[in-house]
Amino acid sequence: MNNYDIVDLYLSGVHWEITDVPMAQRAKWASQSAQNTTPTQTQNGGGAANITRPSIVPPIAPANAIAPDMAASMAARPTDIENLIRMIGEFNHPLRAGATNTVLPNIATNPNGLVIISDVPGPDDDATGRILSGGAGDLLDKMLAAIGMGRDNVSIIPIVFWRTPGGRTPTADELALTRPFIDRLLEFLHPKILLTLGATPAMEMAGVQLARSHGGLVKNASGMDVMSIYHPNYLMLKPSAKRDVWTALQELQKLLKNQ
Repeated sequence: MNNYDIVDLYLSGVHWEITDVPMAQRAKWASQSAQNTTPTQTQNGGGAANITRPSIVPPIAPANAIAPDMAASMAARPTDIENLIRMIGEFNHPLRAGATNTVLPNIATNPNGLVIISDVPGPDDDATGRILSGGAGDLLDKMLAAIGMGRDNVSIIPIVFWRTPGGRTPTADELALTRPFIDRLLEFLHPKILLTLGATPAMEMAGVQLARSHGGLVKNASGMDVMSIYHPNYLMLKPSAKRDVWTALQELQKLLKNQ
């Protein structure tokens, strides 16, 4: 990787995935550093400052404490979305121990038939408990607005409801524990089209790989129409990919009008 690539990664926000620290806290630390101060200091015997910074090492999630069939049984109990969302917030998923907040789905108040499955919550999502916060969320809102949509009529569900350590790809076991709740949400929402953002949701929900199947419409194992596109984080890294996403969004808009 050359220097330009590293700068490009840094400016795009990929360093958030490495540090796992929200933007507000990073800005605070940067300001403190500029003033030659640190978050905490202790004095050693010689009087020199012994600097202790908050750890940015990703937390390690514990081993699974519940079987997938138990998760499926739990997800089947609620008879409405409100109770299902409450159950998600209380579910003892292994990732929950290392996360700051449960990142709950955004449920449309005026649904138009589109449901989005997003990738692993980012550090800002973890800090706020809101799916697609920060720069990625701002870009998604602009993408939706370009085709006459917004979060009031589009439901957004994360592929897992907790930030993985360091933003890594969820394991098969971690996905298996979350999937029953996603499937149950989709039963309630009855989407006309499912739109996935990022590689993990594309494979998990449609069984396709990006970029090979970008913008294509497929039927998944449940018979749902699914379109998979790049995640906004990738578009921040590679703005040239916005052309492909715009083409896919225009096709998505036509498909929704015809269904």
